Amino acid sequence: MAIIQSIRNKYGKLAGGVIALALVGFILMDAFSGRFGDMMGRDNNVAKVNGEKITTRDFSTRVKEYETLYTIFSKGKPVDDNARAELSAQALQNMVYEKVAERQCEKLGLETTKEEQKEIIYGAFPDQLVQQFPAFTDEKTGQFDPQRIKGLEQQAASNANLRPYLEQWQNVKEYVIRNNTVTKLNVMIAASTYIPKFLIDKTIKDQSTKASIQFVKVPYISVSDNEVKITDEDINIFVRKHSAGFNVDEQTRSIDYVSFDIQPSHDDTAKVLENINKAKAELVAATDKTIENVVNRNSDDHYVNAYYNKRTFKSRLADTILSQPVGTVYGPYLDNGSYKVTRVISKQQLPDTVKVRHILVWSKSHGKDVRSDSAAKRIIDSVETALKGGADFKTLMAKYTDDTTSKATNGEYTFEVLQRGSLSKEFGDEIFEGRTGDKKVVHVSNDNYTGYHYIEVLEQKGINTTAKLATISKELAPSNETQNAAYAKANEFAGKNTTAAAFDDAVKKENLNKKIGDGIKAGDFVIQGLGPSREIIRWMYDAKMGDVSNVFSLDSRYVVAKLSSKQDKGLMQVTPMIRPRLENAVRQEKKAELIAAKYKNMTSLDAISKAVNIPIAHADSFSIGSAYNPGLGYDIKAIGYSFNPGLLPGRVSPGVRGGDGVLFINVINRWSSPLDPNTTNMLYGQQRTMQERQQKNVVNEQLRPELIKSADVKYTPKNI
Repeated sequence: MAIIQSIRNKYGKLAGGVIALALVGFILMDAFSGRFGDMMGRDNNVAKVNGEKITTRDFSTRVKEYETLYTIFSKGKPVDDNARAELSAQALQNMVYEKVAERQCEKLGLETTKEEQKEIIYGAFPDQLVQQFPAFTDEKTGQFDPQRIKGLEQQAASNANLRPYLEQWQNVKEYVIRNNTVTKLNVMIAASTYIPKFLIDKTIKDQSTKASIQFVKVPYISVSDNEVKITDEDINIFVRKHSAGFNVDEQTRSIDYVSFDIQPSHDDTAKVLENINKAKAELVAATDKTIENVVNRNSDDHYVNAYYNKRTFKSRLADTILSQPVGTVYGPYLDNGSYKVTRVISKQQLPDTVKVRHILVWSKSHGKDVRSDSAAKRIIDSVETALKGGADFKTLMAKYTDDTTSKATNGEYTFEVLQRGSLSKEFGDEIFEGRTGDKKVVHVSNDNYTGYHYIEVLEQKGINTTAKLATISKELAPSNETQNAAYAKANEFAGKNTTAAAFDDAVKKENLNKKIGDGIKAGDFVIQGLGPSREIIRWMYDAKMGDVSNVFSLDSRYVVAKLSSKQDKGLMQVTPMIRPRLENAVRQEKKAELIAAKYKNMTSLDAISKAVNIPIAHADSFSIGSAYNPGLGYDIKAIGYSFNPGLLPGRVSPGVRGGDGVLFINVINRWSSPLDPNTTNMLYGQQRTMQERQQKNVVNEQLRPELIKSADVKYTPKNI
């Protein structure tokens, strides 16, 4: 005790100081990384929309919410990396749009009142997501039951088993309420579309005005590429001239990258084959009693007690394996990335599907007595006797069956042959090995229940040869040594080539397959060709032009990237990626000018036709509203120019630039077909309906991006 007291006296103050220092450090760490980040000078936001912040914490919460919603409405499908990336992108985009839309809703006075919240959540006809929530579906009818909402909320407080459902429900409820006001904005603006009468009148007039023309199309390929010189200034002028088509609404980054794929080596394959062949020997020697244990001990996949046919055995070798004699062990064979061996245990002629109806009377359920065996037998016998006497099946089923799940389907089920192994053996044997029309009482005893089924086999379809199979599967995966070798190669490449020039030289010298990730936005989560790549995107927005990255580890590959271009909001830069497309457009424009100038003094189509050795073509009876004409194709400029009042019939037009050549047009005739009042009224109604529908579709598609475009959105890529 004296020693302990001495330590306390000497070191107590020091220990207190250390603890205090640790607490200060902890607080500062939380301040820099947590909710006090902004106060300490660190931008702790994923984005700012018109100056309003979307914090990392709110974003993280929203992603988790979306993952929960995904799991609920995909019926339990797990959230993999691809789904997570997509959900994260949706969450960020929606949060940005909500900030923009909220400001518009405030200006317009749009809101979701408390009364509306009750209606869209607890009303007789709530939001569709509420109606689709699984816990609110009546098992008997399969329909939405609004009474279950309050039931879940009230019972979850005292029932721990219901709390996970309550948490999921809270996510759904918050999502529905939050989106209701934004949905109002979308609906209101779409509903406000209006097509004025003069526009409909013009459309009807355009449709009733026709033209027929002759033309000669001089293709661009008639001018050699060598005759057209293209400079950087030509391309820049073209971009400025067509700036509307080359404006960038959001900053982007592009990379060049090389991928070092992690593929199983020769040694990996040899090792898997060695193991699968050892397992094959065990499978050959296995008895009916030991075969399940042999499979489960050796295979990546558990044994499935089922009969397969050509439809249900998912293998490219299904025909070959199912044709093998009983007792055959086939393989090893490579299938879906795994080496496998399969033993044919037995074969039977079985239906592909069976439709049955039944009445079940328990004597035991999950080990607990429900009634005596003799009492259960008396009930099922009385049911059988009554049915033989003409009693109504549905009435007896509703009264006596202990299978409450089947009450909603009047006791009926349809089973596939692949499900046979999951059924009680006696029940499965009767419905699959019996015949259509069979009616029988069957005793069943298993871990879940004991009792009697009255079974009627209503229908059997697709009777063919099936086989019970036992398959041992070993995935052909790269070993740790193979993964380490791929990483070492990628790391060596990144370490030696730290500049843009070195990167490009090494790609050429080593004959590597350089790929491009183009136009990646700050809020993206996926790079095409690489999949989920958020770590790389963060690096792209922190790197300088020409920087070469360290090694990134992605699914089944290692990646080294070079930042190849930066594009800020505004006029698009001419990058190596888009330059070929721009050069082709400028080349066509220059060729069009050369062709138009070359034949501008020729006053007849015959002269032009002879000069270029191309026959005169025709396009008949088309209107100005036509997007396509069998003679002209999709050359809408030529279609429009044919109705130019300045182009008189009999005269040759100047060269009109088309999609693949320059057209010289001679109008043969233009005319308008007079419409009677009834036809005009009918067309008027059709046009108004069609154009308003089109206008609403445009609003629905463009409202969101246009509102976001009008806002000041600034992302913080390193925090996303």
